[in-house]
Amino acid sequence: MANGKKKSKKKIIIIGVIVVLLFTVVGLVAFGGNNEVIVSVQTEDVVKRNITQVVSATGKINPVFQVIITPEVTGEIVELPVEEGDDVKKGQLLLRIKPDIYIAQKNRAEASLKSAEANLNVRQATLDQVESEYKRVQGLYDKGLASDSQLEQAKANYLQNKGQYESQLAIVAQASESLKEAQENLAKTAIYSPINGTVSALNVELSERVLGSGFSQGTNMLTVADLDNMEATVDVDENDVVLISVGDTAEVEIDAFGDEKFLGTVTQIGNSAKVAGLGSQDEVVNFEVKIKILHPSEKIRPGMSCDSDIKTETKNGVLTVPIQSVTARQEKMEEPEEGEKPVTRKNIKPKEVVFIVDGNKAKKIEVKTGISDDTYIEIIEGLTGDEKIISGPYRAISKELQDSTTVTVSKGKEFGVDSKN
Repeated sequence: MANGKKKSKKKIIIIGVIVVLLFTVVGLVAFGGNNEVIVSVQTEDVVKRNITQVVSATGKINPVFQVIITPEVTGEIVELPVEEGDDVKKGQLLLRIKPDIYIAQKNRAEASLKSAEANLNVRQATLDQVESEYKRVQGLYDKGLASDSQLEQAKANYLQNKGQYESQLAIVAQASESLKEAQENLAKTAIYSPINGTVSALNVELSERVLGSGFSQGTNMLTVADLDNMEATVDVDENDVVLISVGDTAEVEIDAFGDEKFLGTVTQIGNSAKVAGLGSQDEVVNFEVKIKILHPSEKIRPGMSCDSDIKTETKNGVLTVPIQSVTARQEKMEEPEEGEKPVTRKNIKPKEVVFIVDGNKAKKIEVKTGISDDTYIEIIEGLTGDEKIISGPYRAISKELQDSTTVTVSKGKEFGVDSKN
């Protein structure tokens, strides 16, 4: 009996504990469901400021003017008076190719021309004689003292010698052109600098044999560059290149010079795309943009890596908010009426919105944006300038905040922007 009472008492205690737990859970759920979600945010005043839109790109430093020297004739280098890094003047000798074979070709061409000219003189004398005879027979024929056959024979002889003379004239002209070609080939054995500049690359040595441009592209012997005129050649994304115009100013940072900035101007925008990773998920389409550096350092060298910030547009006194304050939100889909085509998320275009503080609530406002810099973005429509814009945190702006969400404003920095109450 004692054991039975103990078991009955134990059951009552267990049931009582379970009931208490159930009431506790139900109470927590009931009271917890009524708790209002409060989001802590930072704010900033919507103010007018000057804003400059910037397109950033990376690339290499190159001379504005540079010439890659390749020979037009083949032969051995017999003279090389310059070294890499030497400053040269326009017209200065850079190298000389062995000219012996080209001298011989010129001499043969001169001899051929003299022979052709001598034959031409013989043809000229014969033609003069035959022409004189033809005129004499023509005069006799007019007086009835020569027959038709005699006149025809004299005429045929004259025309035959005239044709031989004209043929010899063509031979002389051909020999003259051959001589000019031989003289030009001989002149091409001496290569002179086409510009004032510096020997930025020297790829050959004395006694090395080089191939003229008649063989493929010829040997790349050396490069002469004007290092006083340098430019940055950068690759700009296809979405940004449309913002750039010739004449836009830019700041160029060269890796080798640390944080030093060089002022530049956009001089050329490529028309042909440079595609990397064609057909893959990593496909990138860029356009080449050239930026002339206005005051280059003497230590800048071709091939150095650089970063550039191209200033494409500046607006003064426009309404701006921090970039992170603007987010894209997609409106809720409405149930289609009977017979209507269902609306999918793909058919709904996200809208740009910001959140402002209205009392202790967040208020969603649709806006139209303009240009932006690294920190702020222009607001064209939607704000008046006397609002408190919610500037952080990013997670709250992009996901948590809804229209009429209760907020509490905290002090602090978010994304480099001082929050203000």
